[in-house]
Amino acid sequence: MIDIRPVLLIVGIFIAAFSAVMLIPMAVDLYDGHSNWQAFGTAALVGGATGVGMAAAAWGRISSFSVRQGFLITTASWLALVLTASLPLWLGTMDMSYTDAFFEAMSGLTTTGATVVVGLDEAPRGFLLWRSILQWIGGVGVVIMAIALLPFLSVGGMQLFRLESSDPSEKIMPGASQIATAITSLYVSFTAICFSIYWGMGMGAFDALNHAMTTIATGGYSTKDASFGHFIESGAVTGPIDLVATLFMIIGALPFAVYLLALRGNALAPFKDGQVQFFFAAATIFIAVIAGRIVALLDVDALTAFRLAAFNVISIMTGTGYATTDYNQWGPFAVGFFFCIMFVGGCAGSTSCGLKIFRLQVAFAALTLYSKRLAHPHRASVARYNGRPISNDVFLSVLSFFFLYFATFGTVGVLLSFFQLDTVTALSAAGSAIANVGPGLGEIIGPAGNYAPLPMGAKWILSAAMLLGRLELFTVLVLFAPGFWQR
Repeated sequence: MIDIRPVLLIVGIFIAAFSAVMLIPMAVDLYDGHSNWQAFGTAALVGGATGVGMAAAAWGRISSFSVRQGFLITTASWLALVLTASLPLWLGTMDMSYTDAFFEAMSGLTTTGATVVVGLDEAPRGFLLWRSILQWIGGVGVVIMAIALLPFLSVGGMQLFRLESSDPSEKIMPGASQIATAITSLYVSFTAICFSIYWGMGMGAFDALNHAMTTIATGGYSTKDASFGHFIESGAVTGPIDLVATLFMIIGALPFAVYLLALRGNALAPFKDGQVQFFFAAATIFIAVIAGRIVALLDVDALTAFRLAAFNVISIMTGTGYATTDYNQWGPFAVGFFFCIMFVGGCAGSTSCGLKIFRLQVAFAALTLYSKRLAHPHRASVARYNGRPISNDVFLSVLSFFFLYFATFGTVGVLLSFFQLDTVTALSAAGSAIANVGPGLGEIIGPAGNYAPLPMGAKWILSAAMLLGRLELFTVLVLFAPGFWQR
């Protein structure tokens, strides 16, 4: 059996620390004189007591973690934080059912951005801030997980990113704490810069803070029902604030490891990385295609078409989920196009989601290698990624991930159809959840709608899909294998 004491200790510490963060939105609502502060106070007490109790019961020195403990800690931590985060939403004045509160918290921490809340413009500021904090924490959490933990667990080909200093034996990488500290510092810096620019361009300080957190996290929660489009349509901002948002969404979707390398003297590291090159090439093509479509359909100039295309393509591709317009009005081609690119995602080691750029590169390399071996069976051919040979276990991990990813997408889509949802809504909701994008397609969950009208069962299914997508599928599903729990 697995020794769960370290699991309980770490999860308990996470819950206690997370509950302490609730004091920030509580203070905001208390300052505003809004009774919603009581929900945060109650949730902080319950969560804090639970976390401290778990940690105290399991207190003691932890010498090492096994691979199985690593899987269990990852999934248990995220699920425990979602349960804790849902409490103030459920107890608050927004009159949310527990299903809606859990869905909203899951969407926040997984940086999906799908929402069931209507009336954001009048919502308490503490409530809005809490949603943004969830996405901000989820964003930095997934970066640390992708760089420090998933390579060690060899999930979905992530072993490609195991640092040279990491030990392949069954123990956590010694440099994990240093990596976490460096990434968090960089993450805070990017958030502060984004906030300063938003504020300087005319956003109110509160709106700027919230949108800075959800932009860098590529999460997409907004303080307005009209999402980012509110600030452009209202004329409240000066300058091309949508292009600023596009820039910071891209920053969040690139590997944070290359930023660290650049800060250590290798200034060209971001431009030499194969993922970054592929990301920009794909984004350029996608933006050009949609911009051309907008020019052909709408009476707008090329610059306006580029701005609309760039913002919405990057928002969907990176899984941020902001919207400045209802792209359902751009015709069936644009709808189908956005449905396809929502699966692409950003780079490994970023706040973004989806399949990840490196897996597409490995899949293309596998196809190329297979074609060469068919044409020249006696020639020695080697596939490479960033100059390094790709081993067979990486090929197997990535291709297995592709199969499981789309099998899960299909399964979720079929399950949603049992709730009498139309095909477009069911499939786009499944894709949006598994890719952690947020808005789907169609009249109900498209960029002009939200997930509130969906049946309760559909929301629980989508919550599970969001967790699976954010934790790279295998990390969660391996827990259901009977052999996982045996010695």
